[in-house]
Amino acid sequence: MADPKHPRHYEESFKRQIVQLYENGKPAREIKDEYDISHSTLHRWVQGIRNSGSTRAADNRTPELIELIELRKRNRQLEMEVDVLKQAALIFARK
Repeated sequence: MADPKHPRHYEESFKRQIVQLYENGKPAREIKDEYDISHSTLHRWVQGIRNSGSTRAADNRTPELIELIELRKRNRQLEMEVDVLKQAALIFARK
């Protein structure tokens, strides 16, 4: 299996070929053993192709997940701004 610190990256065409093998009836166990792909990876690719026609994670996000990601990003930005303002307030309080 792949090293978690260095995940493998597969070409989109390879992913589609693997999903095609699965869709044509090749057992998941044979595919994962032959190509050294985890069950969860194979399942994610199959679901992605079925749902949106793409294996890219960004293409398979729900509107709620997209909103959550954007809100978390905005929250991090606001937290950084608050930290900067706190530091500025400390500097001005000393003067």
